[in-house]
Amino acid sequence: MAATTPPKVVFEHEGVFIHSSPDESEDQDLISGFLRIVEKDGETLVEYKPLEDTDPSNMLCACKDSSSVVEWTQSSEDNPHRPLDHQLSYETEWDMINAVSFRRKVHAHGDGGSNHANDRNKWAFSFNVCDLRSITVKCEGWSYIIFRLKDGTALPAIHFHQGGSTAFLDSLRKSVQINESPDDESVLIVSTYSKAFSQSFENLLDDSNYGFVQKFKKDPYTTTLGGFSKVTNYLFDAFRAPDLECQQRPAEEVADLLGELIPGLEINQQEEPGFEVITRLDLGPRPEVQRRGPVTMEEWAKYQDSEGRITNVPHLKDVIFKGGLCHAVRKEAWKFLLNYFPWNSTHEERKLLQKRKTDEYFRMKLQWKSVSEEQERRNSRLRDYRSLIEKDVNRTDRNNKFYEGLDNPGLILLHDILMTYCMYDFDLGYVQGMSDLLSPILYVMENEVDAFWCFVSFMDEMHENFEEQMQGMKTQLIQLSTLLRLLDLAFWNYLEAQDSGYLYFCFRWLLIRFKRELHFQDVLRLWEVMWTRLPCQNFHLLVCCAILDSEKQKIMDRKYGFNEILKHINELSMKLDIEEILIKSEAICMQIKNCKDLPHSVSDILGLNTVVVPSAALETSEYGILESPQTSPRSTHRQDHLVSNGHSHLKETTHNGCKVAFIS
Repeated sequence: MAATTPPKVVFEHEGVFIHSSPDESEDQDLISGFLRIVEKDGETLVEYKPLEDTDPSNMLCACKDSSSVVEWTQSSEDNPHRPLDHQLSYETEWDMINAVSFRRKVHAHGDGGSNHANDRNKWAFSFNVCDLRSITVKCEGWSYIIFRLKDGTALPAIHFHQGGSTAFLDSLRKSVQINESPDDESVLIVSTYSKAFSQSFENLLDDSNYGFVQKFKKDPYTTTLGGFSKVTNYLFDAFRAPDLECQQRPAEEVADLLGELIPGLEINQQEEPGFEVITRLDLGPRPEVQRRGPVTMEEWAKYQDSEGRITNVPHLKDVIFKGGLCHAVRKEAWKFLLNYFPWNSTHEERKLLQKRKTDEYFRMKLQWKSVSEEQERRNSRLRDYRSLIEKDVNRTDRNNKFYEGLDNPGLILLHDILMTYCMYDFDLGYVQGMSDLLSPILYVMENEVDAFWCFVSFMDEMHENFEEQMQGMKTQLIQLSTLLRLLDLAFWNYLEAQDSGYLYFCFRWLLIRFKRELHFQDVLRLWEVMWTRLPCQNFHLLVCCAILDSEKQKIMDRKYGFNEILKHINELSMKLDIEEILIKSEAICMQIKNCKDLPHSVSDILGLNTVVVPSAALETSEYGILESPQTSPRSTHRQDHLVSNGHSHLKETTHNGCKVAFIS
């Protein structure tokens, strides 16, 4: 890849005009061109170029289809235009969805053509959004806008004869703050974010006031995905008086503020009645565990009968948990682990299932592909989903060869699957972080349809993490705190004394299952191990405990405070050893299971007190978990999925008034 990052077009709209004369004279020219928002070298630029000013070779290859991020390639008359994802279509009867194209009108190089282009050259302009003071928006049968720069310059009015002004302003709001003028409702006042702050908070927050609290409440995901250490540094800077650095607000004040950001998250609940009071427990020694090598293609084949059914599923899950999978096995095995394929299905049954799921997928894809610009203008939610997806896709795993570079078909598929998921679950739609969950699945599947349905299954498990009320995140943080207090009360008390008892520093771990903490290949290993649902329920919480167990001595010996803890945890990213973590996580699980007087709340979190009556149809894994090879280990319907992710256990426990408090 090039040493410098190429400019990235984040918004582009064709068919905007400049009127060469401000009056309505009959001989005035309508200067047709492109309006773009471009990110270049860390800066955001707004550009307008008349059609004739653009490179003719780009007329056919640089524009985007109105319903996709598909890049178009120039072709001969014998080879008509086709999007790059055409070759990745899986059913020829659905190719029509990916084949709608249009051409830009190329200026004819004939008599006077060059002079005509030079005459219009003067209408092109470009400016940095930091130099923008205000935008005037008016309507004369169509909308037009006037940019006014901070130096007083008023640029020519841009007329949106074919619509698109709202989409332009929505895209611009991602880079600058736009507020209506109190004196004139047609004037929008533009203010820029602090550069350092916008990098930390992904352009969500204001630069110098406490308005960021409400915005952080609205979208904590972006903040945590951006890096907690930068966020925390900004919080302290924001609370420091401008000229008196010594007047820094104490850490507990900032911690209280963070405590308000996820409403309802109460970890210390000792004041509430109905607690199960437990003294310090002796968990006994932590057993040693061994891991094995990954399952090979030869081993995988041995678990299939002549018709393709998977046999001895519990034992197969055991070996996958103990060693993971060779990459060559993943494409097939993940479909079973994610319940896309039933374990007891035959080769023929799976072929029929794939055909049916392909039809279902492309019907949903057609729904958003066929939405016209007029329709989308009246559907703000779809516009918002599309805008957010396009923004996230362009920054997801771009260092991975599968997604790197321009015109990458992997990015196209990533975009299309996420847009189609919005049609599958329009209530949830798209939330930042979901692209991180899809990326490894698409990388393994290399197939649009298979990746979609595997992603659907994964989202059934992760759905509550992304809901507006964040119930899944609240629950998991409370559960993690409960486990940490059981495993190491002294460390938990230390964190509590540093106003870190809420464990916010684990938010990103839980939200996207360690996706940004581990190297890409290690993420694949961790996820397939967790998808076995062994050796207990909510094993990912024990993974968190294992990481904290490895870091606790350093945190306590160096007397890290609130800010240092967040910074330290954030800096662990890409420094973690996945095999060491998995060994310690399994050992912790076995240690807890060996405890005779385990608190009910802990048993509920890990699913250790579930009573199941064995039957002939059930097989038992090494870890004593009863499973049926004839059924999926969990329901694919979200409303029935609460038990498998542990959230309903917590709710039930709370409902019965049984909570846990520890006495040191």
